[in-house]
Amino acid sequence: MKISGYHHLTLSTHGAQEDFDFYTKTLGLHSVKRTVLFDGVLPVYHLYYGSKNGDASTIITTFPFKKPGVYGKRGTNQAKIVMQSIPMGAADFWVNRLNERGIEATRISRFGADRVVFAHPCGIPHELVESPDDPRGPITNDDQGIGKEHGIKGIYGGAVAVTDRTAMDDFMTIALPLEKEADSDEGLVFRVPDDNGIIQRVEVLHEPNEKQGTWTLAGGTIHHMALNTGDEESQMKLRAHIEGLGFTDISEQKDRMYFKSCYVRSPGGALFELAWTVPEGWARDEPADAIGQTLVFPPWFEGKKEELMEGLEEAEFA
Repeated sequence: MKISGYHHLTLSTHGAQEDFDFYTKTLGLHSVKRTVLFDGVLPVYHLYYGSKNGDASTIITTFPFKKPGVYGKRGTNQAKIVMQSIPMGAADFWVNRLNERGIEATRISRFGADRVVFAHPCGIPHELVESPDDPRGPITNDDQGIGKEHGIKGIYGGAVAVTDRTAMDDFMTIALPLEKEADSDEGLVFRVPDDNGIIQRVEVLHEPNEKQGTWTLAGGTIHHMALNTGDEESQMKLRAHIEGLGFTDISEQKDRMYFKSCYVRSPGGALFELAWTVPEGWARDEPADAIGQTLVFPPWFEGKKEELMEGLEEAEFA
């Protein structure tokens, strides 16, 4: 069994239009897939963003969950921060760009890394982390004025808030397993192994006095962090290993069309996913050179397509 980097990060956001504009126009990512929530029958978009080709370690996915009275609560025992990697020296560019667009951004340092901190329009904290050892090429977007000197390279990691750092330490190092890199007053840092030498991490922040965050699918919260197992054999071996340790809150394999997934809750409650991409990948229902350009539905929703379309929020994905 093995893990090789992140597969994707998934958030529950709010409005579809503000979400699409934030990731494609402000951050310069590309639309990789536009589909709908596969679970249940609620008419909710599922939007994917990342590199132009949809490379696994670059993907951010969102459920724009703009439903009356349904909004999540950010807090402890929950995934807290989306972190993406940027080239060294690019932080000032992003501070200026974000502030010019009305998104408050500042620079901080944590665990020895310089970061730009800001928030998605729905409030989810984001960070752009200067990463000196990231071999990935930057995601450029000429239409949005983002070149290779400043472009986001992909996922740097995710930060999780917990009340019990010891239990999370055991889960990270024994169940997943990841390599612990740091243990200090700032929290814990775990290195996600990667076959391509990409530096990616899970950061654990000890927040015992914060209120409990929600775990439901609701706007304003991070839903899960997905790690890449590479193939089905590794996924199933890792699933059996985790369940055998007593972490029985783990799902059976689920078909996500473009990848296969299992979900497991960490001791505090933050949700992790074990995922691997099927051979067809993003080109399963769109041409490989035109992914993310049309709204697509899984086959099992074919009879509900019109009903779902009527309930989806109006948005211009351009």
